[in-house]
Amino acid sequence: MIQTYGSQTEMTIQVSFAAEGGSGTPVPDLSIEVDDVDAALERMKAVGFAIEYGPVDEPWGVRRFFVRDPFEKLVNILAHT
Repeated sequence: MIQTYGSQTEMTIQVSFAAEGGSGTPVPDLSIEVDDVDAALERMKAVGFAIEYGPVDEPWGVRRFFVRDPFEKLVNILAHT
């Protein structure tokens, strides 16, 4: 289950509370929406981040992958398809 609250400003901001990460994944500590998931993925790989999940096109309309930041937080990088 996920509950999302957002703004309608020029730069959309939203906060979501989730009990499950979707597709059987853990709940990420942070989600970052980008314009181009594949470009972000290549940049993450180029600087040595291990990809923990994906990239995958999820059935709810996002393409995403997970990495861990230097503080061991799970980060969900996504774009709506």
